[in-house]
This record gives sequence, structure tokens and C-alpha cells, in this order.
Amino acid sequence: MRLFQAYVMVDWSAATKPATGPDSIWIGVLKRNVRFQLAFESHNPPTRVDAEKTLEAVLGDLRRKSERVLVGFDFPLAFPRGTAAALKLGGPPWRALMDFVAAEVKDKPNNANNRFQVGAKMNRLMTGEAFPFWGAPARDEQTMLSAKRTREHTERDLPEFRLAEAAIKGPSSIWKLYYQGSVGGQALTGLPVIKRLKDARGERARIWPFETGWKPLAASELDGVDAVFAEIYPSMFGAKAGPGVVKDEAQVRAACERFAALDEKSQLGPLFGPAKDDPRRDVVEREEGWILGASA
Repeated sequence: MRLFQAYVMVDWSAATKPATGPDSIWIGVLKRNVRFQLAFESHNPPTRVDAEKTLEAVLGDLRRKSERVLVGFDFPLAFPRGTAAALKLGGPPWRALMDFVAAEVKDKPNNANNRFQVGAKMNRLMTGEAFPFWGAPARDEQTMLSAKRTREHTERDLPEFRLAEAAIKGPSSIWKLYYQGSVGGQALTGLPVIKRLKDARGERARIWPFETGWKPLAASELDGVDAVFAEIYPSMFGAKAGPGVVKDEAQVRAACERFAALDEKSQLGPLFGPAKDDPRRDVVEREEGWILGASA
């Protein structure tokens, strides 16, 4: 029995101007067509506002058809352990940080956003120096945010990487806000969107692993759930873009098809976490999250 009837994978972007094509937002959707066969379609919205509207429309359509969907985002859904405490935030760390980022980030319809100012504020609150966030164009460099990394992480600092990133090849740190592979910028602009999508659906949407547990999932555990949001790492699937196809589009398609194929074989459920108890479980479920498909 499938866990999901549809698969939506999102390649995000923190661009400051509307953009399409390479290095922009791509949304891949694998869902049943009129013949009840899984068929792929892609969307390339020029702004994050347009992307959120597209996601709302896709999820709304699937809800009306009573088809549960797995929604993957290619940026961290949480921060390294200790970040919420450093900011003196109360409540479950993952949710406290999502709420904090959503309250601080301002993202205009033309993609102009204040992610560098938010990174600088978080640096000031956490450490009082231009650390751990780093990376900004010259015009956005400031006292609490340097264009280049100021120093290496030590054992006394917040970790540079989460536990999940030790399980993948070539990860970028969430503290990197600019330049190639700046997942920090993606996270700061993407987390508010996930919060709104989740809050609009309440208990009918779950954010993995925080609201599901870091453990194998069974269909029976998803009764009444329309959507599960998860973090993905598209590079894991080794997608190759054919002639005239943008790499980002090829990657979201490969992710959709890979998860669908595993689901068809009843092999997707085990990817949601280790079957046995794991000493990392509390950190993963309360603070850091995990990457779907990464080896536990």
C-alpha cells in the first residue's frame, strides 16, 4: 500500500530579483492523470510569492481529490543543535526557530528580501560578532555580517553542520547566506513559506520528522493527513539533464520519480527513520531534522 498518491519536490531559490530558468525555483509534481497513471509536470515560478501560490493550488487540488502528497524542499527545515537556546527561544526548538524566522524575514513580491539583515541580527543575538552566519554582497556587508567567513567553528561554538549533513556528500552549511550553494539564504526565505503552508492545514499536514517521529512510517499512521513536508537533497539522485532541460528541473523530476518508485515497492516508509532506537533521536526530532533518503 502506497504512503502517498502524489509527490511534489521543490528546488528553492533566495534570488533577490524575479528569475526563471537555471538557478531559479522549480517545482516538480508527479500525480495521477485522468487515466490514473502517474504523470510529471513542472512549474518554474519567477518569484517566491508565485511559488507559494503554485504550491497552494497544487496541494488544494490534491486535497479535493483525497490524494495524500509528499512535499520535499531542498533546504534545511531546522538549524544545528543549540541555535534556539543561543537565541533564548522557548518551546520546541524547531518550531521556535521557524516562528522566529517567519516573523523576521520580509520577502516582497519582486523577490527583494532582508535575509542578510536577519542573519546579522541572529549573529548579534547569538554571539555578538559576525558569526556563525556569513556571506553577503558588498552592499549588504555590515558589522554583524561579513562577506567572507571570519573564522572556523570550534567545539565551543554552535556546530557548523547538523547531524544529517554528515550522512551526505558535499553539504553546505546553513550559516552560508551567499555565493554558490547558499542554503542559509534558501532556509531563511523558505521556512516562512513552509510555516504558512503548514499552519493553513493544521493537523492535516505534518512536518517530518518533528511531527511524525524519526522512524519508519506506515500508511495507518497518516490517516487524516493530507501532506507530509520533508527536507530533500536532490543531488543524491544523480539526475542528468537531457537536451534543452534545465538541471534543476531534471533534479526535481528525478526526486519525484525516485520516491514514487520506492513507495510502489513499499520501500519508502523505512526512509523516514531508523527502526531501532538511536542516540541521535532526540536531537533529530526536537532540533535538527533529517534529510529524507540520507543514510541513518
